[in-house]
Amino acid sequence: MGKIQPFHLAIPVSNLEENRVFYREVLGCEEGRSSDHWVDFNFFGHQLVLHVQEPQPKPKGKGNPVDGKEVPIPHFGVVLEWDVFQDFSKKLKSNNIQFVIEPYIRFEGKTGEQATMFFKDPSGNALEFKAFKNIDQLFAK
Repeated sequence: MGKIQPFHLAIPVSNLEENRVFYREVLGCEEGRSSDHWVDFNFFGHQLVLHVQEPQPKPKGKGNPVDGKEVPIPHFGVVLEWDVFQDFSKKLKSNNIQFVIEPYIRFEGKTGEQATMFFKDPSGNALEFKAFKNIDQLFAK
């Protein structure tokens, strides 16, 4: 695999200021360009743009079952380094984040061992953060 390029993702938010505070203060993302209808963030090296949109009907269904938990669909996020994930999850807990799926370890002691967690932003966008014990196993079967 060559050098990874940053992705660009634009997501809808119902309240720009509330989400701006969440991404900046809670997640620690650096704010970039903005207007009264959108704001860019450095989302762990990627470009995330929040666009104001009227609240939309929530998708039906809970998600997909994984490890006996309901994984929200759709969701997005990033793969962090193992130690960064641990520190980040502690920070989120200290900020009283309500997790959809609390931080836990999948495939412990097996190929693809990973830490993962899910939570939502103030507009209901689901985020997943994960970390692999061995990053070389990111795509291992």
